[in-house]
Amino acid sequence: MSLANGRAYLAIPGPSVMPDAVLQAMNRASPNIYEGELHDLTRSLIPDLKTIARTEHNVAIYIGNGHAAWEAALSNVLSRDDTVLVLATGLFCVGWGEVAKGLGVNVQTIDYGNTEPVDLDQLAAVLKADTDHKIKAILAVHVDTSTSVKNDVPGMRRVLDEVKHPALLMVDCIASFGCDRFEMDAWGVDVMVTACQKGLMTPAGISFVYFNDKANAAQGDCVTAYWDWRKRINPEVYFMYFYGTAPTHHLYGLRVALDLILAEGVESVWDRHAILANAVWAAFDKWSVPGGIALNIAKPENRSHAVTSCVATSPDGDRLRQWCEHQAGLTLGIGLGRSPSDAYFRIGHMGHVNAHMIMGVLGTMEAGLKALDIPHGDGGLAAAVMVIANATRGAA
Repeated sequence: MSLANGRAYLAIPGPSVMPDAVLQAMNRASPNIYEGELHDLTRSLIPDLKTIARTEHNVAIYIGNGHAAWEAALSNVLSRDDTVLVLATGLFCVGWGEVAKGLGVNVQTIDYGNTEPVDLDQLAAVLKADTDHKIKAILAVHVDTSTSVKNDVPGMRRVLDEVKHPALLMVDCIASFGCDRFEMDAWGVDVMVTACQKGLMTPAGISFVYFNDKANAAQGDCVTAYWDWRKRINPEVYFMYFYGTAPTHHLYGLRVALDLILAEGVESVWDRHAILANAVWAAFDKWSVPGGIALNIAKPENRSHAVTSCVATSPDGDRLRQWCEHQAGLTLGIGLGRSPSDAYFRIGHMGHVNAHMIMGVLGTMEAGLKALDIPHGDGGLAAAVMVIANATRGAA
């Protein structure tokens, strides 16, 4: 017997749950790609994408996943034999560095492991030692999806300014965009990459590269015609927005997703994610016992509001994840880039997610802990309830 029959819940850290309105907007025949509604819709996306990123600078749209955005960003600002500094706090910043290597760029990596954010003092020391300014760009991930580490991006800009280093600050916001607070211009970010399948609640397939004037002036010799963002930001013909056929149905879905975010208000979206993340953490504070499950990140200020990485005694992570999916219809994320892999799992709480969905996740997990006799403390659900109750106390 299984209790999983019924509507499944995909609580992985992307692709995230898609609103019905997004799916309905995409359920249409192919539109005219040469003129009319699709052109107007595409142009309407640009200012709203900038609003969510808190920037007045440029955004280019690419047909591709986050890895495509990595390559687009790198190729537009670097030349072969340039050097970049990778600040690794999990699998994905390491991956961005590997893309840079593939372009013929020299990669210098500081690996902070899987449980801690970037050490800004160490970053300052490395930049001070680079007296010849060989480092052309810093690659950092705002939130690494594999570890749920959240990095201090404004702190990185502060370090660059204090040591007077001219390197570009390039930030991956694929996991955090539309979930964790991010302010491109106020934080001094030169290049930001993100994608549509997490906080933007649209099927995977579109990515975005944001860049300021400093980054635009740093053109190197890695860029090709397809990746060139300069052709895309003010195209003379519609074709050049995408250097080919538009991702038609994705654009219709994205338009609705942006409307939902802006109707709620970006600040309110950030607040909602913060409250729901705190509910998850409150449950873990009660559940965590020696030999049981725990959060990957010890300090709350270093945790993402979009994804929570968790650890258990091997193989209890996989046992719990499989029980949740096959016995209750809840899919949790696997542990990426971690060893032993069967000890780790992740909870996605990003995008189209609300209080009852998170309480459903936590209630299912607690049932699984009990069914599998995985050691855990009591009171997890009650603690999560209080976070939500206190956040909404007095509301109608």
